[in-house]
Amino acid sequence: MTRVKRGTIAHKSRKNTLKQVKGYRFGRSTKERMAYDAIAHAGTYAFAHRKDKKNDKRQLWQVKIGAASAALGMSYSKFIGALKKANIGVDRKILSEIIQHHPDTFKRIFDKVQ
Repeated sequence: MTRVKRGTIAHKSRKNTLKQVKGYRFGRSTKERMAYDAIAHAGTYAFAHRKDKKNDKRQLWQVKIGAASAALGMSYSKFIGALKKANIGVDRKILSEIIQHHPDTFKRIFDKVQ
């Protein structure tokens, strides 16, 4: 059987790994073993924080809706409850967009709910 030298493959793998950790601090940007570890941790954090980002957005929408409804004299929870009773199927994301870009439309929704 012929001999296979894997130097080029190993070098390519190593180079790609170190390219991924470019900009990291200390040994993690230059040492292969530390770089593999850093990539693994970064991937875990990236996955978790993609999930957290959705929660952060929802909290922001709730704050916007709460501030706008409080300015018109109703709490956030009462406003959302009144929306559901009135069968107005506007979710929090769309409602916050309406508040930000079309406040007169929000006022009409608020009047209909009240």
